[in-house]
Amino acid sequence: MTEDTPTEAMLEEFDDRESMLQHFLDENQEFLSWLGTSIDHVGDGTMTMSIPYDEKLTNTRPTAADDERADMHGGVAATLIDTVGGLCLRTAMDDPFGARIATINLNLNYLRPATGDLVATADVVRVGGSVGVSEIVVESTTPDGETHEVAIGQGAYRVFRGD
Repeated sequence: MTEDTPTEAMLEEFDDRESMLQHFLDENQEFLSWLGTSIDHVGDGTMTMSIPYDEKLTNTRPTAADDERADMHGGVAATLIDTVGGLCLRTAMDDPFGARIATINLNLNYLRPATGDLVATADVVRVGGSVGVSEIVVESTTPDGETHEVAIGQGAYRVFRGD
């Protein structure tokens, strides 16, 4: 009989990886929880997270028409890029929770204003012995139903393994 790894033992308590990570986020990451961040999909080398549109997370343009919806603040997209970029690295590791991960570089480009929910998908470029890199695309769907890329980013993260 083999003993479960800590990750396998944690997974036994939950239906899937998404619900396990959502529980971790809700219980341990108050800022992300306050933003309404959700784990939408977890795959091997990829992850999708989202933050719902909320007036408290917006900037109103001084020239905006009265009926124009305010834009999500760019810092919310940057937070989402940083978070999903680092977390997705764990999906490519043998022991996803046996390491700590810290951002060492984050680059992002804003492509257009976001006036709806933010949905970010990260893909692992590489996870080495001490550094991991991911690429991230953030999309937003306008109130009239059009989905556009609103930001793209790349993150480099220091991986501190428990060895």
